[in-house]
Amino acid sequence: MRDVLNERELAALTPDALFDGGALDCGSGLVLLIRENMARVPAGGVLEMRSVEPTVRDDLPPWCRMVGHDFLGALPGETERQTRFFVRRGDGAAAQQEAEQLTHDMERARGYEWRLRARASASLETSVYCRNFAWKLGQPASFEEQDAHPSAVEALLGALAADLITGFGVACSRAGLEVDDLELTANGRLHDVTAHLGLSDGDPSLAAIDVKLFASTFDDEARVRAVWDDTLRRSPLYATLQKATALTAKLAIV
Repeated sequence: MRDVLNERELAALTPDALFDGGALDCGSGLVLLIRENMARVPAGGVLEMRSVEPTVRDDLPPWCRMVGHDFLGALPGETERQTRFFVRRGDGAAAQQEAEQLTHDMERARGYEWRLRARASASLETSVYCRNFAWKLGQPASFEEQDAHPSAVEALLGALAADLITGFGVACSRAGLEVDDLELTANGRLHDVTAHLGLSDGDPSLAAIDVKLFASTFDDEARVRAVWDDTLRRSPLYATLQKATALTAKLAIV
């Protein structure tokens, strides 16, 4: 079997399974999804994966060679950004190895631990280091109009915003929905800010967080809202904060 088929041969294929990887790249969970969907394909069968992530075109062929599958080629997708990739599942030995690797990867993913370190780098300034990133944060909560660095509370709200925007965008892509101009507002307030300042013995925790995501789309609104609800359900930060405070999240389609 040749590694790559021509466009006519690819177009004539009938995949045994198909899934949409959306905007995920191979380092952010796509390989797990490929392995999970490949389990639905018999040895010698074909998996079609659709993706809008440009790096997949370079990363998928060597991954296939490494694990014993045949990368058959790619065709343009249903949108300008989308590409259809075709992979033929390897023989019995490769299939068994893939099944074992999927189990291993799932267990490893469930036990993954994110790590960072932080150092006090100046007065009211902390330097945070994680993987190949470094950033600075100011005091826990600030009420000034301008500071050199965002406060920890602002960083938390920003992380929640990024979690939801990126998660929603990826989920829409995987569902074949076109959404544009994603923008999110996040407002938070403490139960008792004087407790944080050491002026009382009140509760310094977050009393409420209100989130609103604005999205532009011409696709079916009910489907878009269903994806939003699923994004909230799968968001690590939303799920955690929802247990700790009054958290509301709304979607506005404009």
